[in-house]
Parts: sequence; structure tokens; C-alpha cells
Amino acid sequence: MTQITRMSTLYAPTLKEVPTEAALASHRLLLRAGFIRKSATGLYSYLPLGWRVIRKIEQIVREEMDAIGAQEMMMPILQPAELWHESNRWDDYGPELMRMDDRHGAGLCLGPTHEELIADLVRNELKSYKQLPTTLYQMQSKFRDEIRPRFGLMRSREFIMKDAYSFNVDEESLHESYAQMSKAYGRICDRLGLRWRAVDADSGQIGGSTTCEYHALADAGEAELVSCSCGFASNTEVAECIPHPTSQGETELRRIETPGVATIADLAAFVGVPESSTVKALVGKDAEGTPVAVFIPGDHELGEIKIERAVPGFEFMTDEEMEDAGLPKGSIGPVGLPEGVRILADRSLEVIDGWLVGANEHGFHYAGALRGRDFEVDEFADLCTAKAGDACPECGNALEVNRGIEVGQVFELGDKYSRTMGATFLGKDGKEHYFQMGCYGVGISRCMAAVVEQHNDEYGIQWPASVAPAHVCVLPLVVGDDAVQPVAERIAAQLADLGVEVVIDDRKERPGVKFAEADLMGWPLQLIVGKRGVADEEIEVKNRQSGEKTTVSFSAFREALTFASKAKSRLTAFLDSIGNVAVPSAR
Repeated sequence: MTQITRMSTLYAPTLKEVPTEAALASHRLLLRAGFIRKSATGLYSYLPLGWRVIRKIEQIVREEMDAIGAQEMMMPILQPAELWHESNRWDDYGPELMRMDDRHGAGLCLGPTHEELIADLVRNELKSYKQLPTTLYQMQSKFRDEIRPRFGLMRSREFIMKDAYSFNVDEESLHESYAQMSKAYGRICDRLGLRWRAVDADSGQIGGSTTCEYHALADAGEAELVSCSCGFASNTEVAECIPHPTSQGETELRRIETPGVATIADLAAFVGVPESSTVKALVGKDAEGTPVAVFIPGDHELGEIKIERAVPGFEFMTDEEMEDAGLPKGSIGPVGLPEGVRILADRSLEVIDGWLVGANEHGFHYAGALRGRDFEVDEFADLCTAKAGDACPECGNALEVNRGIEVGQVFELGDKYSRTMGATFLGKDGKEHYFQMGCYGVGISRCMAAVVEQHNDEYGIQWPASVAPAHVCVLPLVVGDDAVQPVAERIAAQLADLGVEVVIDDRKERPGVKFAEADLMGWPLQLIVGKRGVADEEIEVKNRQSGEKTTVSFSAFREALTFASKAKSRLTAFLDSIGNVAVPSAR
């Protein structure tokens, strides 16, 4: 028998007012419904209902990890600094890494991730190819000292994460582990009730050659995604950009006086052409301090990750630095640049004749600037951030743009960590080889926020049954009488006997208060028991997702219980028969 939760004793303090700092629906609702409470900036306590949801998300992830042979373990959150020095990430990771010394002066950090610790562990234990492949995982709190924590659980400093690490004998075996994990991540998203998309991504501070992000689609998502009907999907930061720049129609160099024109929008309007017919200039310097002028189509933005790949150590020049280098802000072009300035251009401009660009003099631009005649480009590269309407790199159709919340990411690390940390095994050939590693993360606490972002309305949360803190809420509209409450108690007990997680609102509150808080907390199914219903031997049933209300007779309710008791999945059978609540299937 499943234990019945009573609202009269449940610690779930709700809020009537919307917290001022909560900008996203998930942040507002999880606070208002009594699921979380802020302890400090970027730090949250999970109250009983929130912790129930977290545990359910963890269980879904655990089942999918165990199903592919991954083994659960636990590592300490405090990690020795010496391991991070070995991997060369102690300095590279940046200020997000929380560093400290213990009383003996030993350097430590709060783990934002565990590649170093797991590599150190296995290099002392896994000695032979016969022990491989091996995948280990944990679910644990992580800490990243975010410069600007925001959006509640979406970007907090402390968060709950599932991180897994595979150890393989060669690249082929690593590809197999990566593919296995990728499929498991898709199943996790499905079971959480998420609308999701897997997209190509950048490996960032983790590193490695191949990576894919799993995003819950939501307008509140921090990431911008491009996708195509052919199945292509990518983060805009790394997607190959194929813009459609157009020539402004001139190939004879013509100097135009453009008073007061300092932006691309100003220039396009002044000349009477679309922004795609202009060429935008941005100026920075490389790691050695050499000036770099970057030219891209006027209707696009420079990709931060792409320019860093093209020009390692790239930094934008300050206004003062530009002035000292003889580069007039707002009027820069490739014709007549000062000597020593490297010219880099987006590859889409390689086929455009007659650039409309700055003339390197305030108040003047050039039309018809021709590469090979008026200037040269040192290098072409993919530099722009992809956007809606650009060509799909796989089929050529127009891309569309969505926003997403990253809930998981998978990486092929190769020997990035095993080589720097000397983690080897004895191969079939009798020689020492570096482990081929994979790394796979799921943001457990962020998943909770993502589910709420997708499943809410003006009244509150609409939990999918797979992660709801309870499946059914029984609402007796009168408490303490001889008619309504006994029926409600009997219904709750029958559901608990069936294995359904049930809450009974046994508080002496007005019906309006009970209805409002049931909607706010988001129980998938509400069973409403009132005086008239008891007299007519009926229960009102409300599906929280659809908002649909139906009336069910006592006899039909008993039949649903009997039917469900004989079904393989009692919960699914009952919810489907009585309230038409879909439960994402387990394995």
C-alpha cells in the first residue's frame, strides 16, 4: 500500500504573491507552489514536493543508465587541486571553479564536473583491455560559481547533475558507447514528458571532438537553435552558416559621402539596399596583439566560438586602441587599411562582387569595392552565427530558429584527460594505451525547471504523471462531516492500495482555496468529492493537463479500480481509464 499524503501535515508553504526576482514561469511557480526556496543567490533548498520530483527524475535517469550497463557510484564533491593541475584545467577553467585550502594548506575545489577525479580513480584500478568498456555514473550536487546566477534552477550555482564516464579501448568502442548513451538520453527526455531536440554543439570547457546537446524546446531557453525539416539541428553558435549575401550591384569603386552614417542599418537605408547587400566590419586583435579586421554580411552577427577558432585569443579592440591603430569606428573597410592589419572574411563573401563597405574615414563609404583589384583577403572562414532563413548545410532548405533549455550533453573526449593524466591500460598487443573516454551529463534539477516551463498555464503547474509529486489529489469539499469525508477517505485508501500516489486535501479550507492550490501544485488528476456528488453517488474528475472535467459514478470508479488491479501497470491503467492521463512509458 502506498502511503497517503495529507495536505493538513504536508510541508508545502505556498505564496500568493509572485516573487519579484522570478522572471521565468518555472522559477515563479516552483516558488509559489512550495517546491523550492531560495537560500542565497543561486542556491536553493528543495522542499518535500520538489524533492519528490527530483527523486522521480533521478529514478528515470537511473533506470535508463542501468539498462545500458552503466554502474552507479559516488565521488566526493571536494576534489584535490593537484588533479586539476595535472589536466591543465586549474587555471583554464576560470573563476567559476570554487577554489579553497584546507587547514593543512592543501588546495581543493568544489567539483563543477568530475573528469579529473574519475580518470585518477580508474588509472589505479582498470589495468587491462579485458575490463573494458566500462561506464560509471553518479548523481550528485555540483558547484559552479556563476558570475550572474539567474532564472532559478535554470542557472544556479549549486545544482544536481547525473554525470557518467565511459572508458573504451579504441575510437570504435567509444563511438558505440556514445551512440548507446545518446539513445538513452532521448528516452529520458521522452519519459520526462519533454518536447526536445538533439543538436550539434560546442564542447566548451569539457573538451573533446564530438558533442551533442539535448534541449527542451521553450521560449525561455537561453540557447538559440536552428533546425531543418530534413532532420538537421544545431546550436546557432556552432552551426555551419550559409547566409545569402547579395551584391549591391556595382563593381566600379565609388567613394560615397555618408554623413552621420555609423551603423549597418543607417548605411542600408542611406544607399537604399537591404542589409544583406552591405558588409559589416569588426576589429580585434589576436593573442600576439596583431590587429584583425573581420568582415561579415551586414545582416548577420559574428559567432563568438567561430572567431575564437579562427583567431585563437581574439579580443575586440577598445575605441582607444582602434583610434591609436588608425581605424575609425563605424567606417572601417578593406580598402586602404593600415599596414599590418590582417583581413579575415566570412566565406559567403568570397562569391560577392562589389562590397559596400566603410572607406576608413568618418562620413565616407565605398561602393563596388572589388577583391583582387582594390583589396585582398588573407583568409576566408565560417564566421557568422546562423539564423532563420539561412540555408541548411545538409539539404539547402531554409533553417528555422527555436530556443531551448539544455538538459543534457554527451561528449566524446578521446584521450584528452587520459593522456594528460597518464591513465593507461594494457592492450591485446601487450602495450600500454590511453583510455578513450566519453563524458555524459544530465542536469537533474534543471530538468525539473524545464518540465515546468513546458507544462504550465495561468493557474499553475501541469505535471506529467511520470514526474508528478503525486498522481491523484482527492478533494473533499467538506471536512469533518459524516458523508463527504468518509467517502473521500475511502477513495484515497483504495487508490493507495492500488499503488497510486495519492494526496488528500483534508484541510478545513474553502473549496476555492483547495481548487486553486491543487491547480498551482499541478496534481495530474483531481477527484472532487462534494455533498451533491455523494448524494448522487458521483465523483467529479479533473484532468490537470487538459482542464477537462467529467463526472464518474461510484460504480464506474469501482470498475476502474478492478480493471487496474489486474493490469500489468496499475497506475497507467487507472489513470487512462478514469482520467485519460497519459503516462510516458518506462522501459
